[in-house]
Amino acid sequence: MRDQEPPSGPGGQYRLADFLRRHREDILSDWQRAIQARHPEQEPYGALLRDQMPEFLDRLADAAEHAHGEEPPAIPQAIPSEHGLQRLELGFEPGEVALEYGLLRHCILQRMERTGHWPSFIELELLDDTIDQGIIGAITSYAHVRERMLQALERVSRAALESEDLDTFLPRLLQLLMETAVAVDGASILLREGEQMRLRAAVGLGAEQALAEGFSIPRDQGLTGQTASERQPREVRSAATHPQLSYEPLRKLGIRAAYSVPLNQGEMLIGVAHMSSRTVFDFSESDKLLFRAMVTRATGFIVQAELAGRERLARAEAQRSLAQLDTLLEASPVGIGFLDRELRYLRINETLAAINGHPVDFHLGKTPREVLPGHVADTYEPLFLRILETGEPVSNHEFISHGPDGEGPARHWLGNYYPVRTESGEVLGLGCVVVEITQQKEVQAELRRSGELREQLIGVVGHDLRNPLNAISASAYLLQRSEELSDGATRAVERIRNSAARMARMLNDILDFARSSVGGGLPVYRERVNLHDIARNAMEELQVTHPGRRLELDVEGDGWGWWDADRLAQVVGNLMSNAVHHGRPDTPVCLKVREAGDEVLLSVHNEGESIPPELMATLFQPFRRGTTGKAATRSVGLGLYIVQQVAHAHGGEVEVRSEEGAGTTFTVRLPRGPPS
Repeated sequence: MRDQEPPSGPGGQYRLADFLRRHREDILSDWQRAIQARHPEQEPYGALLRDQMPEFLDRLADAAEHAHGEEPPAIPQAIPSEHGLQRLELGFEPGEVALEYGLLRHCILQRMERTGHWPSFIELELLDDTIDQGIIGAITSYAHVRERMLQALERVSRAALESEDLDTFLPRLLQLLMETAVAVDGASILLREGEQMRLRAAVGLGAEQALAEGFSIPRDQGLTGQTASERQPREVRSAATHPQLSYEPLRKLGIRAAYSVPLNQGEMLIGVAHMSSRTVFDFSESDKLLFRAMVTRATGFIVQAELAGRERLARAEAQRSLAQLDTLLEASPVGIGFLDRELRYLRINETLAAINGHPVDFHLGKTPREVLPGHVADTYEPLFLRILETGEPVSNHEFISHGPDGEGPARHWLGNYYPVRTESGEVLGLGCVVVEITQQKEVQAELRRSGELREQLIGVVGHDLRNPLNAISASAYLLQRSEELSDGATRAVERIRNSAARMARMLNDILDFARSSVGGGLPVYRERVNLHDIARNAMEELQVTHPGRRLELDVEGDGWGWWDADRLAQVVGNLMSNAVHHGRPDTPVCLKVREAGDEVLLSVHNEGESIPPELMATLFQPFRRGTTGKAATRSVGLGLYIVQQVAHAHGGEVEVRSEEGAGTTFTVRLPRGPPS
């Protein structure tokens, strides 16, 4: 006959049901601490069992209510097998799963002892049987799923070994899943491509249409986007009506359950895998565990396959680049070579090989010291080593060669040497580009000789003609003062004086041009002067030369500045003479000087025909004339050039505006200084 009375203990009469309900949370906390002490590296500690424990203890308490009845109490349903599956996924062995159940029993008994309450033998028997059934169920489920998982993973590994690329492997992987999990009606894998998730493989429901359409979705949208952003598996019931289902054909197929798993490689998202069913609303824990295990195993192969694909593309691109480089090396008239960090020739074209005096094959694998004469290697070896050490190129390095035997005419070369880097900046070696400049050197020498001859000629003309010209001017001046000359003779002497003055101006322009060409600009001697006075004096001198022309002067503002007075007088004279010669005789020539802040503007305006557009571009070039008419014979074409050079010497500029009907205006902008 079964014992009908619970034993008495320090706490008096006590029922197991009341104890379990009262101390449920304490038992759970004790169990979690015990698990943590056993496995401190595991997180979270028994999440699935923690979720199921309250309901399990409630069922155990309900069964304990009838422990002292006439009929033996029914053993309550044990903790679901998901706990064992979770431990399997974490890598636990069956003995460790059984130990966790043993710890649960120990925590309940320890809590009883601590509180001084003792159950009856029947209640203890019920407790032991329930926990033992949980152990048996968990280990049985564990062993079954583990065997199933091992078989599936072996098939995944075999498929990976037998597949040449992702487009072969991924469909085989999904087909294995459907063969292993009966409830799965469709599966797909989307891989990340930038900010898009692109379908790479699909089988079952909707697969053919989705593949034909090349389905893709932004990485942050739909069920795929949510799984990708959360980096956690996601399960959806009644998927066909779910608002985040982005692929409309699946809605029409009546999908009930969908399960998505992110493909993670460390911190990097590779893609998302999906499985779906229209026969069940929930996938079993074993099916989900199997799916996670398969795609996790496949993720490594996906990464390796993508890396291998990129490597193949990189090799193909490298081969194309090398082929193009070889073509360039062969066809280029320029000497080109590449050396590694040990200064061994990797590539060299025929041109550079000929410069070095050896065939191409002789260079490969050798250093410059093994190829070039010793004195040449002594020059280039330190140069190349410095480039590799500093990463700084050497440009425009000139050298001379005399042939392989050191004999023959000199040939001039220009070398440029630069480091060859990877995308990350690492220096792999150096490149050489050598161009022959013998012909350019000969042309430069000829131009230099020609320029020297021209400067000598200009100097001779400018200086040696000045003495007889001064004699002519002085003699004409003395004749003009004579009272015995007839009117005709007086006019003839006046023409001599005017011609001599014009020739003197031409000689001055020629000498100024010679100085600017040789010295890099006209010399100026600054002092504090007033441009108003300079303009007035220059106009008065010009009025004497052209008594019949109407010349106007308009000055305003502050005209003081640090300038070369003689040079500015030359500017005014050249611009005014130019305006007189090119303007209409019946119209005035206007000279204006006005203040413009830190500058003073000097402008000369004349009426008449505008300057043709084709002459504007060369107007200030030496020996260019702004007209092709009669006035062109009155100068050597240096007047405007001298004006511009004087303006530049003072830090200023010259502008010209010429329009039909509005006349022509030259404006000189002169900064005031002071001199530096």
